Amino acid sequence: MAFDVPPGYRALKEADIPAYLAGIPTVAARLGGRAAEWKIREVGDGNLNFIFVAEGPTGGIVLKQALPYLRLVGESWPLPLRRAFFEHQALVTQARVVPQHVPEVFHFDDTLALTVMAYLSPHIILRKGLIRGIVYPRLADHMATFMAETLFSTSDLGQPAAAKKKQMAVFCDNIELCRITEDLVFTDPWRVADGNRWTSPQLDATAVAVRTDGPWKRAAQEFKLKFLGEAQALIHGDLHSGSIMVTADETRAIDPEFAFYGPIGFDVGALIGNLYLAYFSQSGHEATPGDRDGYRNWILQTIEAVWTLFDQRFRALWTKAHAGDTFMPALFAAGPEQAAFTSAQEAYMRRLFVDSLGFGGCKMTRRILGLAHVEDMESIADPDRRAACETRALRLARALMVDGAGFTDIKAVNDTARAVQREPAKVPA
Repeated sequence: MAFDVPPGYRALKEADIPAYLAGIPTVAARLGGRAAEWKIREVGDGNLNFIFVAEGPTGGIVLKQALPYLRLVGESWPLPLRRAFFEHQALVTQARVVPQHVPEVFHFDDTLALTVMAYLSPHIILRKGLIRGIVYPRLADHMATFMAETLFSTSDLGQPAAAKKKQMAVFCDNIELCRITEDLVFTDPWRVADGNRWTSPQLDATAVAVRTDGPWKRAAQEFKLKFLGEAQALIHGDLHSGSIMVTADETRAIDPEFAFYGPIGFDVGALIGNLYLAYFSQSGHEATPGDRDGYRNWILQTIEAVWTLFDQRFRALWTKAHAGDTFMPALFAAGPEQAAFTSAQEAYMRRLFVDSLGFGGCKMTRRILGLAHVEDMESIADPDRRAACETRALRLARALMVDGAGFTDIKAVNDTARAVQREPAKVPA
């Protein structure tokens, strides 16, 4: 399947960047000096795009350009350049409520499918920090705020129905990137599919077992149905630890090109699931068993804080910043009516909790048995150690998807994660 490339589009090369940026006065002023002085380098290590960093005497920027194909695979997998438009729209929408947690955008070029934004330095990708065992004391606080604010404000609770419908119309055409998620996250790990891979031969039997596990497969399809049909809010759509830039004091979510109106739990689950992957990967990064026990505990504390703070802040926004056309707090008077409102709010958040666990399990599974894996696990050189980490992660993933409704709270999930970590991995030969 081929996609149209608009007239004027071309993939920029490193040598093209100075002249292009010099033509944007605000960007040129930010960089300072002359274009010949600017240092340009290509830094993209993602699956989809070209990413260039430009640094001048007075500042730096990032230029991100979409390619008309999936970079991870090549030209045999075409993708629409329109995804750059959706990313820009999502960044603008997010910046209205949490400008402190997204990169500032300086320029968008629809023809070249590129965005020029702030160069985040000395930030690093969260995933790399988790592999190194770095503690980020404000991560949970910041990400809970990012998710609560962006998801609430674009939901039926945070905006009028007419406004939501207009915004949904903008994002509903992000079809191809949604299709990537639909296939790679919810379907391919449970079938024989081109591109699927795993640590072999250690997990060969595990991959077969997953593909023939009826309850697990059913759960994946139930969550896929939610992904397809529940347009609860404008979600980031790919909120894993590789899409978050951090320092000890700052946290910014990047790369929302998968954004569309979908289930709130998908964003929350993506973050939680990736933190659990980081938790189980620690055994592969410690020199001797137990070296990273303290860091493992910090990751679980962070997961607990992420959900707890998100839950608290989402409820607070519902009560204090409600602007939607349903479940208005003012509709419920004191006494029995107020109790009914509180009960409905509790049920809503309970559904979000179970959804978040299930979606997190889906994301964990695809990162071990699907096409695109994570550096947390891939950087473990010894395949036996890696497979042991992945086996434990898969155990929790199945529990989150199949038995998620049985968890009373996030502490119970963490208790299960600890129990799984203590068990022998028993990797099949």
